Amino acid sequence: MAIALTDTDLHNLLVHAHEQGEPVYQPTDLGYQLHMPQQIGQGGDCTLQLRRGLTIDIRNIQLQQPLAIINHHQEAFPIVAKFYLSGGSRVKTPHVPGIEADYEEIAGHNYLYHLPDLTETEEWRSDQPIQVVMLSAQSDSLRGLSVTEDALPQPLQDMMQDTRRFHKPLGKITPAMAQVLQQILGCPYQGSAQHLYLESKALELLALQIACLQADTPTPKPFKLKAGDLERVQYAREIVNTRLCDPPSLTDLARQVGLNECTLKQGFRHLFGTTVFGYLRDRRMQQAQTLLRSPHLTIAQVAAQVGYRNPEAFSTAFRRKYAISPKAYQLQQRG
Repeated sequence: MAIALTDTDLHNLLVHAHEQGEPVYQPTDLGYQLHMPQQIGQGGDCTLQLRRGLTIDIRNIQLQQPLAIINHHQEAFPIVAKFYLSGGSRVKTPHVPGIEADYEEIAGHNYLYHLPDLTETEEWRSDQPIQVVMLSAQSDSLRGLSVTEDALPQPLQDMMQDTRRFHKPLGKITPAMAQVLQQILGCPYQGSAQHLYLESKALELLALQIACLQADTPTPKPFKLKAGDLERVQYAREIVNTRLCDPPSLTDLARQVGLNECTLKQGFRHLFGTTVFGYLRDRRMQQAQTLLRSPHLTIAQVAAQVGYRNPEAFSTAFRRKYAISPKAYQLQQRG
């Protein structure tokens, strides 16, 4: 029978193990090593923090008995590329639309997922060692890897923008993926060379997964928009324009204009050359430019008025759009 632990339970076990003299936490050049409490098993997690918002987590553990971890995912959850070299887990996510309530992740396979704002139970097996490599990136960081948003493959754009959550099994780890994974595990460099080497390998893994996504995507048929649907898509744009600070979800927007989500997405791209999310972001940035010319508004106030709760996220988006920070733009305009 599996031991069930919440995030808090696991934290308390780590604190207790540290108080008992176990080497729980060890800093490294690029991050840290977290050792599992001995009463649970052996091994632990190695976290490598890279540039571009990328993080590599390498898990090597052998459990004494099955372990069920109850994970509470925050809203700011990253996109995760996951590669099982050995071992496996079972994940239970009940009552979450669009996500299977009960699924398995198995050795020799790889996955891509984005699961913010939910609670899941992940059951880890103890009958064999577990070795997993996980690559994490915030969606904004992943978009920044392309010159334009449309440079990303369509399946990834859809998953990142129009569906808040997804879990995509990508099949068996390919020989090319296996080679890169072994290069990450056996990185021969130290210092800045290690940093650059691991970052390049992390991006290579992402490229290989994106290639799998593209290979699984059939060639789209030519899209034609009916006259009535054309008006509905234009109406959807008007709604987005009037609700920049508090935009409806894609599902709600489609319902308001009387279209299904697929037709709305295709129609929006056909008419305006971008996704609903991309159009929203561009309009927010245009409005932000206007507001930044005001001598009475702070950066945080501008961010809030264009729908960003986090001023740092707003600054990142503005800099990516205009190649200048909001503060520098504001000073430039006022000067």
